[in-house]
Amino acid sequence: MNRRGPWASRNFRLLVGCDVMSMVGTTMATVAVPFAILHSGGSASDIGFVTVAGLIPTIVFLLLGGVVADRLPRQRVMVLANVVQSAMQAAFALLVLTGRAQLWQMMLLTAGRGIAFGFYMPAAQGLLPQTVAAADLSSANAVRSLGLNGARISGAALGGVVVAATGPGWGLVADAASYAAAAVLRSGMRFSDPPPVIRTGLLPELRAGWRAFVFQRWLWVCVVEFALINAVYAGGFSVLGPVVAEHDLGGASSWGVIVAGQSLGAVLGAALMLRYRPVRPLGVGNLAVAAMALPLIALAVPANLPLVAGAAMLAGMGAEAFEINWSVALQEHVPGPLLSRVSAYDALGAYALGPVGTAVAGPLAAIVGTTLVLGGAGVAILGAIAAALSVSDVRLLTRREPVSDLPGEPGGLQAGSRRGHDGGRDLGPREHLRTDRLKVDARGKQVGQQSEMR
Repeated sequence: MNRRGPWASRNFRLLVGCDVMSMVGTTMATVAVPFAILHSGGSASDIGFVTVAGLIPTIVFLLLGGVVADRLPRQRVMVLANVVQSAMQAAFALLVLTGRAQLWQMMLLTAGRGIAFGFYMPAAQGLLPQTVAAADLSSANAVRSLGLNGARISGAALGGVVVAATGPGWGLVADAASYAAAAVLRSGMRFSDPPPVIRTGLLPELRAGWRAFVFQRWLWVCVVEFALINAVYAGGFSVLGPVVAEHDLGGASSWGVIVAGQSLGAVLGAALMLRYRPVRPLGVGNLAVAAMALPLIALAVPANLPLVAGAAMLAGMGAEAFEINWSVALQEHVPGPLLSRVSAYDALGAYALGPVGTAVAGPLAAIVGTTLVLGGAGVAILGAIAAALSVSDVRLLTRREPVSDLPGEPGGLQAGSRRGHDGGRDLGPREHLRTDRLKVDARGKQVGQQSEMR
């Protein structure tokens, strides 16, 4: 392993720089968009309409985005997505700055960005393993997460200053510029030519991704687990948390402290994972993510502000530790030619119930009470984690042995092709488990099966 770790790779440096740059702009836009809608004569309901207009296209296009990212050079898919996002946000900014923004226009432009993100997200998950040596995957994911969390914090602060000083339109201009700059820098990434890919059609390639997804029990078990966790946490923390803060903890300023605590925890969690590389990433990750139950239980009491903020910080640490270990598990155990498609199924499943949790939390709290809903949400998270850890494939999944070459760099190998150009690699835990062995070629076609693991 290079003593500089992932920083030795030029492609990785460009990847992180682009991600941090665009995340600063995206977080600024998160502050700017609601005020842009309100300043254009919109209402709180209109903010919801615009938000949903971006969310639905992302969900709809995720699977297609996974297929495209496994077919084409992933950095080029991301460049094109950034160009589209920049154009959509620049048009949004122009409408706001000229005072001509109408609701349907804002929804349409936001939907365009949502479509682009549906292609960007699977490509981004699949690209990182191509930029670093296998031994540096864990630290690379931690460095990237550390940068993204720092960008979220600084982007939110900068967005507030820009919107307050110059208006929301210029916050949107900054976001459009960040996408454009990221596209330019990302186009400078250089990779060796991948092995030839024989295209079999959209549906067969989706089926190949689905087979790889369901074949590995640890993978779909954790996705089901997080479908529940994300739903109850979104409803409990994001919807009912501000209500508790308003009534019992001092209002919006207190809620800001709690959210800041969670963000700080995410930074600390990423920093911790720079040094700590667990042998069993999902076993450790699931234990860490149990901390997500703490702020829900603290809000249910409700505890005082320092305790709730501290619980939120621990939740941020635990969630980030799991996220990094999860990314490493995917990148090490899913064949490179299938990684973007599997990541698309992962994202689709893990977040599918999020809108449901957000929608039902308020009405349910009105019926049975906020305390019971928050406490129940905390218990549900712990129950989901216990159920996942009862599955040996999750508990015992181990890290793969490092490979010395640097996939995707000029002269190196592409991710997923370390055993030859057919991209074959065994799936599932390396030790103590009996499982099938699935080998895939560049099309994701099954060519071998049934082996005994020690």
